[in-house]
Amino acid sequence: MKLTRRETLITALGAAAAAAIPLPALASVEDAVSAFTGGAEVGEGGIDLNAPEIAENGNTVPIEVSAPGATAIMLLAAGNPRPDVATFNFGPLAASQTASTRIRLAGTQDVIAIAKMSDGSFVRTSKEVKVTIGGCGG
Repeated sequence: MKLTRRETLITALGAAAAAAIPLPALASVEDAVSAFTGGAEVGEGGIDLNAPEIAENGNTVPIEVSAPGATAIMLLAAGNPRPDVATFNFGPLAASQTASTRIRLAGTQDVIAIAKMSDGSFVRTSKEVKVTIGGCGG
């Protein structure tokens, strides 16, 4: 196969353009926690996380989280390609600081909840969920 000068130039320009496009990096749990807390120390307790011990299907795993006195709660799935799942914000007129949702899990992993309390402190809890059929390509 013989390439012409034009074909070589187009191939080189295409390779240079592909190299210049940044690929999205896999996010880490530590980066997400740091962005949410602003680098503040995270304590334990004061937050409840309800998740099944065994999830038959990783496509729809029910999660419920509550933290009385919280202004925001962040959910993370440590084993997913993008660990940040959701952030729930509560205003001063919120009746309760409780949220529930269904999330996708790629496989057996820890689900982490971090709450920002009204005094500016942060608390954390986690629970391992065993997944028999993965939901994120697993």
